[in-house]
Amino acid sequence: MRNIKKVIAIFIMVLFTTTINAQVLITLLFGEKLNSPKIEFGLEGGMSRSYINDISGSKGLNAFDLGFYFHINLMENSYISTGVRVKSSVGATGMSTYPIGDADFDTLYQHGTLTKKIPCFYVPIMWHQRFNKKWYVEAGPTLGLIYKPNDIFETSDLGGDLSYTREVTDEYKRIDVGLSGGLGYKFSQEIKSMSVGVTYYYSLVDVSNNADVTIKNSAFYFFLKIPIGAQPKSQ
Repeated sequence: MRNIKKVIAIFIMVLFTTTINAQVLITLLFGEKLNSPKIEFGLEGGMSRSYINDISGSKGLNAFDLGFYFHINLMENSYISTGVRVKSSVGATGMSTYPIGDADFDTLYQHGTLTKKIPCFYVPIMWHQRFNKKWYVEAGPTLGLIYKPNDIFETSDLGGDLSYTREVTDEYKRIDVGLSGGLGYKFSQEIKSMSVGVTYYYSLVDVSNNADVTIKNSAFYFFLKIPIGAQPKSQ
């Protein structure tokens, strides 16, 4: 138990150092009130590896993710799993750059590398089934809200690293829709306990507004879930 408490403390410190925002503070302050015998509420964080399925030559993009989750009990071992990934990005890297209409810029970055970074709030709504009180699987639809996507140009042609970030919000639709499925393992047989696992997301829609480019996202999410306020306080 002492080691678990240390892990929780370290993880929460990492969450605060990476992003201190209102959502995390609300989770920590009101976690007890949001938990009930039928509802588990807590923090979800981890790392993702995302891809753009329709752009040849693209490579996976790594990102850190942070959000909160709800497990809503429907029957003995069956739940609805939902929440929001508040800090989340999809996209890809390793692609060829494109001209933007500035001769000097286009010459400078013509042999560079392009990264597409697409921040998005994702809301999964999944059926969550538990087995042997520790293992669980979950699957269902996921909705996303895209905001402030960027194209990042990078080059080292002049002997040093150069980078330029171009906001491309107008080149994307606002809504992403897909399917998610995953596997998790709980550290304890208690109904509300920490868990780790992996979730895979596959987009069903093209989020590009450019008729010449198709962008369908996919991502693996490696997560740690920590219930907040799930255990009763001692007197």
